[in-house]
Amino acid sequence: MTRIALLCWTAAIATVAAAGAAERSQPNILFIFSDDHTTQAVSCYGESRKLIQTPNIDRLANEGMKFTRCLVPNSICGPSRATVLTGKYSHLNGFYGNDPRRPFDGSQTTFPKLLQKAGYQTAIVGKWHLESDPTGFDYWHILPGQGIYYNPPMIRGGERVKHEGYVTDVITDLSIEWLKNRDRSKPFLLMSQHKAPHREWAPALRHLGWDNDRVYPEPETLFDDYGNGRGLAWRDQDMTLAKTFTDRDAKLVAPPSLTPEQRREWDAYYEPRNEKFRQANLSGQDLVRWRYQRYMHDYLGCIKAVDESVGRLLKYLDDEGLTENTVVVYSSDQGFFLGEHGWFDKRWILEESLTTPLLVRWPKVTRPGDATSKLVSVLDFAQTFLDMAGVPAPDDMQGRSLVPLLKGQTPADWRTGFYYHYYEFPQPHRVRPHYGIVTERYKLVHYYRPDLDEWELYDLHVDPRETKNFINDPAYAATVKELRSQLEELRRQCKAPPLDQVPPEAYGAAPARNIRQPVGQPRATTRN
Repeated sequence: MTRIALLCWTAAIATVAAAGAAERSQPNILFIFSDDHTTQAVSCYGESRKLIQTPNIDRLANEGMKFTRCLVPNSICGPSRATVLTGKYSHLNGFYGNDPRRPFDGSQTTFPKLLQKAGYQTAIVGKWHLESDPTGFDYWHILPGQGIYYNPPMIRGGERVKHEGYVTDVITDLSIEWLKNRDRSKPFLLMSQHKAPHREWAPALRHLGWDNDRVYPEPETLFDDYGNGRGLAWRDQDMTLAKTFTDRDAKLVAPPSLTPEQRREWDAYYEPRNEKFRQANLSGQDLVRWRYQRYMHDYLGCIKAVDESVGRLLKYLDDEGLTENTVVVYSSDQGFFLGEHGWFDKRWILEESLTTPLLVRWPKVTRPGDATSKLVSVLDFAQTFLDMAGVPAPDDMQGRSLVPLLKGQTPADWRTGFYYHYYEFPQPHRVRPHYGIVTERYKLVHYYRPDLDEWELYDLHVDPRETKNFINDPAYAATVKELRSQLEELRRQCKAPPLDQVPPEAYGAAPARNIRQPVGQPRATTRN
């Protein structure tokens, strides 16, 4: 071999070695995503009612960064998931609401597809809820539609399978099984996505007596009268503990999927308490209070299993020596009302619905115990994951990478206002379509459909519970004018169509578009 040939050969080997080292430096990404898990039910967020302790989720806050204002652009399950995948608002990714007739268009660009092309092994396990087969994943094992809590059927790469056990445990088992069997020569993206604590909030049987019949503190607005200048949208909704809470929600009816043995354990806990309730013959505020207590037991019981799941996944990373090169993200598709304003569910631009947990542990990058109140969003996740992996993000993604914030740096041009838009009406809860701007202090909201033209202004510094509309207060006239201008600018920046050009199917009102329904995916049984 000549000297020149030897030098070329040596340089080639060095290039290959450098490329291999660069590939290995790409962090693994474990994305844990729950459903309807609100910040009020994460103990590291310090909610004043102190409803539950979540030590494993809190570990991520202690060892990483906590985001206190992570906002969703459309507070409903499927659209939030579509936004996570695409980095786009509903009006651009085409998924506006939980309508099983209108599947997510999986042909569009998503961050898992881009990571897959960059050499990542990709997997999704658990709740999908986009009515189409997942694309961009080497492995997928998902719940059909909303899924069920006990003995859930699932779809594994197009094949229907049945699992025994509690859904949170099943998803965790399958996630760890995939981690054990993955291609260890590649970095991985695992999206481990829970059904819990989605309605109807059915806890694991081992957690039925978990709180020893604790009496939970009530929210200040449990019996909100929707006064103080609030309009028809508030009074016309259908998501109250007083009127909308069903016998299934209250566990007066058992889930049909329980085995006989499971049913005996279920009845042993619920039936004595249910009989006591029937004998009491409650009404009015007493009935609402009973429903609130039952709701808290069950919803928070679901959180217990999710927190245990996080602990199991973190232990696996520790035991396998994966912790130092794995980014772990915990979040949820949106927040949820835990009795505030007398409600359960989500959908509104209000804080409990709009804000979702976001905890990120990135060893050697994020400072342990760090926190930020900067306005961030699930809209930012796609670009953040791509940035972590060193993969360029497409220009048409609409969020921003959180990597600078995770490194303790705040860009000078970081957003100070955020655009929100909810569409689905009238089913299932008659929450009026509305859009608005959210800032650190204010929210300007427009309810516009159908035949509605109501504006509201909220001042979180003066009224953190959001019980008063300041829109007609002369002291806020300049604020309203400025926020209207900012809102129109945000709509322009995010390419929001004029209201009269929003497609009717966005509200669930038009025939389905011609998107093929994959044969492997059954229809959802509920839209909630």
